[in-house]
Amino acid sequence: MLSVTGPGLAVTLGDERATRRLAIDLASVLKPGDTVTLSGDLGAGKSTLARALIRHVAGDARLEVPSPTFTLVQSYALRIPIVHADLYRVSDPGELAELGLDETGDHAIVLVEWPDRAEGLLPADRIDISLRLLPQQGMSQRAADITGHGALARSVERLKALRMLLAETGMAEAERRHMQGDASTRAYERLALGERRMILMNAPRRPDGPPVRGGRPYSAIAHLAEDVKPFVAVARALRERGLSAPQVYSADLDEGFLLLEDLGEEGVAAGEPPAPIEERYAAAVDVLAALHRETLPRVLPVAPNVEYELPPYDLEAFLIEAELLVDWYVPHRGAQVSETARAEFLALWREALGTAFATPPTWVLRDFHSPNLLWLAEREGTARVGLLDFQDALIGPAAYDVVSLLQDARVDVPSAMEIALLGRYAKARLTADPDFVPARFAELYVTLGAQRATKILGIFARLDRRDGKPQYLRHLGRVWRYLRRSLQHPSLAGLRAWYDAHAPEPPDA
Repeated sequence: MLSVTGPGLAVTLGDERATRRLAIDLASVLKPGDTVTLSGDLGAGKSTLARALIRHVAGDARLEVPSPTFTLVQSYALRIPIVHADLYRVSDPGELAELGLDETGDHAIVLVEWPDRAEGLLPADRIDISLRLLPQQGMSQRAADITGHGALARSVERLKALRMLLAETGMAEAERRHMQGDASTRAYERLALGERRMILMNAPRRPDGPPVRGGRPYSAIAHLAEDVKPFVAVARALRERGLSAPQVYSADLDEGFLLLEDLGEEGVAAGEPPAPIEERYAAAVDVLAALHRETLPRVLPVAPNVEYELPPYDLEAFLIEAELLVDWYVPHRGAQVSETARAEFLALWREALGTAFATPPTWVLRDFHSPNLLWLAEREGTARVGLLDFQDALIGPAAYDVVSLLQDARVDVPSAMEIALLGRYAKARLTADPDFVPARFAELYVTLGAQRATKILGIFARLDRRDGKPQYLRHLGRVWRYLRRSLQHPSLAGLRAWYDAHAPEPPDA
């Protein structure tokens, strides 16, 4: 049972299953660097709650999680690292310096049992959970009073919202499993309750980063979604056109929680390493051709009296994306770009991108590639392709999403397949629109191919250097090869010379 009282949250825990559900909900609102204290008498359930949270993050219900009563601190190298401390045997706060809790920095969630032993040494930003037995209601009954302090007061508000959303949708008792997400800060869980299946999308509002130009952060210049409203709007608009975006069953737009239709796990590529399945890539090409022959609106409904206007894929957005190569990829390869060379780089891209604005704009889903495409064999036509991760959609050139698919950053698309599917797209467009000019489209395709590869080289280097995600570096060679292929086009000769002079190739190119 949940009770919302003022700035905190009171939860009655009737059994260990309820404790486990609370732990799973807590894991959904915590991030590295957060501290959670667990207080209460012996037997109140502190270790039970900590153990459930650690096992959920580990994705292993049988993980051995010993109480750190004697070791004092136990660390877990999980997808989100966790440090579990039990201060019961600490008699002098001076002993805490030897435990190294202050050295975890922003890299781990810290769970602290018996926090009264560390009075005055805990961070001001934290979540306090006080557990107590309710013997008058039964031997297994416990109460948890949850209070957020400082910046983590918002996390407790999100915890309330999540529990209420799940309860209202009838999914509070669902089994939940973390899903491998994308390169963003969004998180996903697969929920199962009897025959019901849903996906929980957890996307807190994006905080502004540091200003990079004109007082605006990168996300504002590149027109990245700040909350879940764009996802809801675009999902509805795609479904209205017969395409297989997930249905949104329930939403908390303010806190960034969505309960979505589960479209399954079968993708458009298969094998190890993954290889494109041509039939499925052809169906994905047909999705784009069908979408691009329509006249599509810029303003989309989200909810009653709430609308969302798709931003333009303007020159400023294209350029700030391209600059990721200069700011992240080139330093990753041990080189630097002078201000003069940067100015030349931007001037060349301004000239090359002029053609991008000479064609009728359409919806650009922006990440239309294998990680975000599912195969729904039981459906027909273009509905066989399930669509995900379109919250950053823009109004811009049609060629961009075609490049995203056929020059897939994570999958080797054979050049013969790329050419054949590009021809398939052009034929479909020409059949629907006699004014479509394949040669003009092909030139824009290579230009946006070079721009997208440039951006991705920068993003993957940034994921390694800034975010500690080196796994993306294994794709640099593939993306570099796409880039060099695009730069062979005569219209990009100036850019090709710049890259030759300033952008070192990756070792696996």
